Amino acid sequence: MPGGIYVDATFGGGGHSRLILEKLGGKGHLYAFDQDEDAKRNTEQQPFSANPSFTFVHSNFRHLKRQLRAEVVRPGTVNGILADLGVSSYQFDTPERGFSYRFEAALDMRMNTQDGQTAADVLNEYDADELQRVFSELGEVRNSKTLAQAAVRLREQKPFRTTGDLLELCGKNLMGERMRYLSQVFQALRMEVNDELGALEDLLKEAYEMLAPGGRLAIITFHSLEDRMVKHFLKTGNVAGEQEKDFYGNITRPFELVTKKPIEPSDEEISQNPRARSAKLRVGQKLEN
Repeated sequence: MPGGIYVDATFGGGGHSRLILEKLGGKGHLYAFDQDEDAKRNTEQQPFSANPSFTFVHSNFRHLKRQLRAEVVRPGTVNGILADLGVSSYQFDTPERGFSYRFEAALDMRMNTQDGQTAADVLNEYDADELQRVFSELGEVRNSKTLAQAAVRLREQKPFRTTGDLLELCGKNLMGERMRYLSQVFQALRMEVNDELGALEDLLKEAYEMLAPGGRLAIITFHSLEDRMVKHFLKTGNVAGEQEKDFYGNITRPFELVTKKPIEPSDEEISQNPRARSAKLRVGQKLEN
């Protein structure tokens, strides 16, 4: 809808926003969210700079409703919301952010570098049970208990400070293919540091409130837990997947599923961008109540 109101909840490098603005053709308005200072700097280039159809909101997308209302966007008026979850390629490829095991850097992993605990804080302060939960639930690490206990022992000798310290821990407790194992451990810590599942649940609830009837919600996930939450929410209106009924016993359906099954990247897309291999896109259209 060229004259509509749209939200890119994960601006990053601006790729999705650029395409949305092209479709808008100077009509309507796009609000782009990102809590990352580096993402904010990306808005200084074209087609974003001084574009009357574009507004950048420097905020975590979990505050979608409050921030949009501050921009005088009323609930029930947004035509489309897109979120591409996880870490951007730019964040992965910037060594000092600490997201990647490819670089020696401080163990940070915060998407908002101005606030909150770092990955080093998690490794140095969580007890063994808490670390096991992080590795098991968020990273699906098979030897999560062994790894957690080893982390507690290792930090008694020296605190975790860098990605190299984490690689040392992983190297001594490796199970299975090395790169997969490291990816799972780093992912688990990143998701914990940024409360990614909690933020996603907040986004889904607020997106539903802000969408107009007929408006679409499109979410790209890279993790089975995230995908399950999105799947459940689109079907039932809650991330637990519990069917809710109205006063008369009728099952309430918040969305019509535009994609019955998630859209996954083609072999060609994966060859061009290997990081897309685990991506899943689900789309729902808000029903009239």
